[in-house]
Parts: sequence; C-alpha cells; structure tokens
Amino acid sequence: MKQFLDDNFVLQTETAQKLYHEHAKHLPVIDYHCHLDPRLIAEDYRFDNLGELWLAEDHYKWRAMRANGISEKYVTGKDASYWEKFEKWAETVPYTMRNPLYHWTHLELKATFGIDRLLKPETAREIYDECSAKLRTPEFSARRLMERFKVEVVCTTDDPVDSLEYHISLKNEGFPIKVLPTWRPDKAMAVEVPANFRTYVEKLSEVSGVSITDFDDMIAALRKRHDFFAKAGCRLSDHGFEEFYSEDYTQSEIKAIFNRVYGGQALAPSEIAKYKSAVLYEGAVMDWETNWTQQFHYGVIRNNNTRFFKTAGPDTGFDSMSDPAVAKSMVRFFDRLDVDDRLTKTIVYNLNPRDNELVATMIGNFQDGSVAGKMQFGSGWWFLDQKSGMEAQLNSLSNLGLLSRFVGMLTDSRSFVSYTRHEYFRRILCNLIGADVEQGLLPASEFPFLAQLVENVSYYNAKNFFKF
Repeated sequence: MKQFLDDNFVLQTETAQKLYHEHAKHLPVIDYHCHLDPRLIAEDYRFDNLGELWLAEDHYKWRAMRANGISEKYVTGKDASYWEKFEKWAETVPYTMRNPLYHWTHLELKATFGIDRLLKPETAREIYDECSAKLRTPEFSARRLMERFKVEVVCTTDDPVDSLEYHISLKNEGFPIKVLPTWRPDKAMAVEVPANFRTYVEKLSEVSGVSITDFDDMIAALRKRHDFFAKAGCRLSDHGFEEFYSEDYTQSEIKAIFNRVYGGQALAPSEIAKYKSAVLYEGAVMDWETNWTQQFHYGVIRNNNTRFFKTAGPDTGFDSMSDPAVAKSMVRFFDRLDVDDRLTKTIVYNLNPRDNELVATMIGNFQDGSVAGKMQFGSGWWFLDQKSGMEAQLNSLSNLGLLSRFVGMLTDSRSFVSYTRHEYFRRILCNLIGADVEQGLLPASEFPFLAQLVENVSYYNAKNFFKF
C-alpha cells in the first residue's frame, strides 16, 4: 500500500518517477492565466492567517462547505472570524476525499509550509496556528511565496479600463518575477443591461481620452487601451463567455445597435449576438496586429442561484457547466479571421468535458504551419482542473493533435499558493507518459525525447510560445 502524498504521489511507475524527479520537478513556473491581485504583489502583502489566505476568495472551497451543510455565515458571511471559518473548512476537508480539493489542500500545506499532517478537526487548531505564524513573517509575504514556488511569470486578468499602475510599478522597480496584464474586454461586450453598458462606456471614454458617441468611437477607444496594455507588457487577451459569437452583420447594423443600447434601449437577442460578434472580431484583429495570443474560456452559466446572488454577489460559487452547440459558431469565427489572414495564436478552453474531442479537432482546422502549435487546446479549466479532467484533456489532445506542442498548465487562481496545481499537472503528465513506456506503447529507447517533451510541456513551450 502506497503512502498518501509521498515523494512519488501520483507517479505509479519507475519511468514516471524518473521523468518527474529528474525533468519536471525543478522547472520554474510560468502562470500565463491567473486572477491574482497585482496590488498585493506590489505592496508585498502579508496574510494575517491561513483562513484569510485560503478562504477569503476561494469559491471552490465555498461550494464544498455549502454541500457539507455549513451555514453561509462561515462561508461568505461577514460576522464570523477567519478562525471560525477555517474550523468549518477543516470539518469539511475529510468529506472532500476524491474531490480535487483534498489533494490541493494537502499539496499546499506540504509545499508551502512543510506540513504533512492531514487537515481534519483534530489537527485544525495546530495547523492554523503554525501556518498563520509563518504567514506573518517576511519569508511568507506575497512575493516570497511566489519565489518559493519558482514563479517566473504571472499574467493577471485585467479590464481595458484598469490603470495597470501596479504592473507598471513592479516593472519600474525591477521586480524579477514578470507580472504582466492580460486584456479581458468582457464588459465591452456586455450589452444585456443598457444602463450598466452606458456606465462602462463612459468610464472607457474617460480613461482612453476618446469621446465615444458611436460604435467607431468605441472601437477607437478600445484600440487605444489595447496599445496601452501592449506597452505595459501584455502578451495575451482573454474572453469568458457561454458560447462563441459569429453572426453575420453589416457595419450599419452594428452602428444602429450601439446607438440603441447606448441610448438606454433593451436589445433583442439577435441584436445582442450581432453586437458581440462585431466586438469579438474587432478585438481579435487587434490581437493579431500585436501578435498577442487570444484565449477563449467558454461553456459556463454564471450566477445561477438568484437568492444567493442577491446576498453573496457574483463569483461566489454558483456557476456551472453549460452545453451550448458551439461547433458551427466557433468554425465561423475562426474562419472569418483566417480568410482575412488575421487569425493570431489562440487557446480554447472548454468547461464541459463532452467538448474535449470537439476542441481538439477544431484547432487542427486552423493550424497553418506558421507557428508550432499556433492553435492550442487549453488545459483542463475550472471544474476540469483535477486529475481525471487533466488526463482526459491530455488524452484527447494526444489522440487528435500534438501533445508535444502543448503550452501546459496554469492556475486560473486568486491564490498565492495554488502553484501546486503546476506540480499536480506535471505529476499527472509524467505518470501518463511513464505508463505508456512501461506498457510498451511508447519506446523506452526514446526516453531522452520523452524527457524533453515533459520539460517542454511543463515550461519551455509556454516560454517560447508567449515569448517570455
């Protein structure tokens, strides 16, 4: 019987162990998509306790706690202390066995704090006190935590109206870890609520210095901010939506639609789809012009619980997989860009695992030989960034594309200790390849190539692809 979370955790063969320990384990981390607050890095923030570090914004944990019968007071409530919330989380942890949270929790305790005890009610107080004491020291500040995990690059997620002041400050300071912005223009497409859209456009006009009175002005303002992001070191854009948008439209239609929604009129669903299609296309052209990589996260239905949305707000753990029919719209979107020779490097992430093969075959339609792995099937995202989800994504990509050109894992996290997801991914990758070698499905004589493949997928492909 194997010991839980030993040095060979997940690694079931000697080949897998050799691949991981000799070729993957010690590589730096490139986290090209995350939701870290750059202010906390710039200020070198120190967390007061383990509850704050783990529970302040982690909707994964919040969902599990609710499922375990924990009152919202101890989840997102304002009246409970972090210790009280942590105590309830510790009660929940044993019930998360076979959920990735069980692995993540103990990987983070071990890698960050050197704690190999299991978290449960009996150990909660001692673990909380030990970790909290360390977090208050300079060695466990936000920057030191990043250095502890050998982080080389992080790309945060930022709205076009953001000032990027902390990114610029860190760059000017010479902070050795690259903290780069990512262009996330979702609000520029959000025309469902006219009043909210108007408020956003007015803010965009203010920060860009462009007087926005029509659709052309809107695009001009976005382009100006796009240039500003590029000067601040941005290399990627990102879009989060339920489905792709690629409706046919004319410029006169889009101008009329913009005028209506900016004037406060609600749009019909067909008008919303056309507007989103136009903005998505124009943004993709900007990305192509600057040689950025565009990312598309699709397939999520957000804020599904009306009662909790009113009390807890958005992004609090009430989102789920969607099942839109996306193949034809995705083809039209990419083909429209490709016909115009304006399709930049692209990563597509699906949330519903039924789309694994769809995405893996879709990217093959638009590989053009100009860049190795120009079109990428993104790593397991959100509900899929766990062992079986990662394995399924890796297997689909291997079967239908080139695993060797994959740009690898990311955290998609707001946490300064979630870099263990890179370790988790690397162990899973090595285990899959190691098993193939020992079963005779891959040649043992090609171990040097396979070792390089592991290193590339774990680190070098991303470094070269994004030109970090």
